[in-house]
Amino acid sequence: MGKRVAVVLAGCGVYDGSEIHESSAVLVHLSREGAQAEVYAPDVDQMHVVDHVRGQPTQEKRNVLVESARIARGNIKDLAKLDVKGLDALIIPGGFGVAKNLSTWATQGKNCIVSKEVEDVLKAFHAAKKPIGLCCISPVLAAKIFPGCELTVGHDTECEKWPYAKTAETMKELGCKHVNKHVTEIHVDAKNKLVTTSAFMCNAPIHEIYDGIGKMVKEVVRLA
Repeated sequence: MGKRVAVVLAGCGVYDGSEIHESSAVLVHLSREGAQAEVYAPDVDQMHVVDHVRGQPTQEKRNVLVESARIARGNIKDLAKLDVKGLDALIIPGGFGVAKNLSTWATQGKNCIVSKEVEDVLKAFHAAKKPIGLCCISPVLAAKIFPGCELTVGHDTECEKWPYAKTAETMKELGCKHVNKHVTEIHVDAKNKLVTTSAFMCNAPIHEIYDGIGKMVKEVVRLA
């Protein structure tokens, strides 16, 4: 039997949910590694819904679980039903939904609250010494929950290639060690079994983002 890996989604779409290309890359690479993905999402309302053509919020209301089911092709479970005992690892792709629906990072930064369900799941895998893979913005969840951990969201100096580099500085303010890495690289915090990569925190060609996520997934499965 291959490793069973929980993949936690935050909706469907970069601006208000999970980043679709990152989520797809995680699922493809897990399949390539012979691992079995089990997809979960919280059964809660999204913070808001963004029109992805205009980049502006709308008056619409959507549910995180229902929207995440689009990516999972309907094969998804309520995050409240996740049981760490039957699983070998956890991966959370990025997208603004992580900062809006899984936490309040988008509005409160380092003073954010991580949703209780998400925090409980992360702490359960950590306590069981099972690996956790995080990409793009999702390492901020670990930064908030595991003080002193080592993470990467890419680079800590803002430029055209790294438009979200201030995130690294904020994570340092939470007491984490940020390690600068290129988009095709990963960082492994061996003590905490955290594997991180920057993904779309970098303005890079999509194949490089895909390759970086592949290395993250491969290492998570190896550690499991």
